[in-house]
Amino acid sequence: MKNKGIFLGLLLISFAITSFKSAFNTKESTVKSSINESIVVLELYTSQGCSSCPPADVLLDKVKKAYSEEVIALSYHVDYWNYIGWKDPFSKALFTEKQTAYNHKFKNKSNYTPQVVVNGKTHFVGSNSSEMYANINTFRKVKASNEITLSMVKLDAATVNFEYKITGNLSDKKLRAVLVLDQRST
Repeated sequence: MKNKGIFLGLLLISFAITSFKSAFNTKESTVKSSINESIVVLELYTSQGCSSCPPADVLLDKVKKAYSEEVIALSYHVDYWNYIGWKDPFSKALFTEKQTAYNHKFKNKSNYTPQVVVNGKTHFVGSNSSEMYANINTFRKVKASNEITLSMVKLDAATVNFEYKITGNLSDKKLRAVLVLDQRST
């Protein structure tokens, strides 16, 4: 297994406040996101046991590279494919629970792979490139309604600490901070 860089992403679900990503190379940083930034968060639900997932994995990587400033591409490996004899080493029950919560919200009867959720608002089959690009183009035009200011970002071998301030209306919004590995492979 190899790791290629870490970036900190602030991801917002439901009615997105804003999103942020940055590669930190120093022990302490102050970062401010712009109120005009629009970020598209793509959450791919996938599994190494899913024969339909490799094209979705490739497409997600392609859009991540093509839209590196506008897209945060996340890949969640679900555990419900593990019964077929191959246990996906990246799978977690927590990812399956997260996907299930989205599918209840979307009134889907069941989970499926590959599934992409865009900004917590819509979903589609993750290998559908026309849907992928249409959703990116739609959601990157949506301006953030809040501003997040990060400060006092401190990194060490085991933790990331930071302070934040959010301006704007926070009613019915949720904030989720996620530490993301840029890439892992087996």
